Amino acid sequence: MANYPTPHIDAKPEDFAKTVLMPGDPLRSRFIAENFLSDPKLVNNVRGVQGYTGTYRGVPVTVMASGMGMPSIGIYSYELFNFFGVENILRVGSAGAIGADIHVRDVLLGQGACTTSRYAHNFHLPGDFAPIADWTLLSAAARIAEEMKLSYRVGNLLSSDVFYNDMEDLSPNESPAGRWAKMGVMAIEMEAAALYMNAARSGKRALAICTVSDHVVTGESLPAIERQNSFTDMMELALRVAAEI
Repeated sequence: MANYPTPHIDAKPEDFAKTVLMPGDPLRSRFIAENFLSDPKLVNNVRGVQGYTGTYRGVPVTVMASGMGMPSIGIYSYELFNFFGVENILRVGSAGAIGADIHVRDVLLGQGACTTSRYAHNFHLPGDFAPIADWTLLSAAARIAEEMKLSYRVGNLLSSDVFYNDMEDLSPNESPAGRWAKMGVMAIEMEAAALYMNAARSGKRALAICTVSDHVVTGESLPAIERQNSFTDMMELALRVAAEI
């Protein structure tokens, strides 16, 4: 019996390219499709999670939203990897910087993803798993970012289960964000660790590319129009990676 359509994706394997870009926001998925892909076709719209397949520089590419948080991207990436024949997923999203040397507009390539989640317990491992990106995707992204002359960094992200916490009145150094920053973590987001774990378990490839939209410690943030322009750089970077692999 075929494993599709699933409760979350009403499509067939041939509707998807081997590489999928995954922004969190369905409207950003549509924006990428309409502004970067040639002949985009809507292939999924279950629960309003829009997925489009088209071509970029002549190469088939799909862009589909993941929703917010590890449970959401965990569902979509699992189904794409295991039921729909997808080989590569590139997360494209925002992150809140916590490192002192990380600034808004920087593009972050998640070499690894620490997490506050218990997502790894699903795999019943006899220890702690270290979620990491695929080297082929990561090295290609770093090289292309150099070619594009982007301000980018490579390092650890923190995939958090919460956006708000009850410890925000602590001093910056003693807050959860400050403690992670002491370990060299660049920024906080909410999806990469689950994506990396699903890729590892499925024998597939994944990379999180994030644009810094704000700084958790300093309060620095981007106005809406500048955020849009910075995210466009990230989208082009991810698409160029997709066209090469």
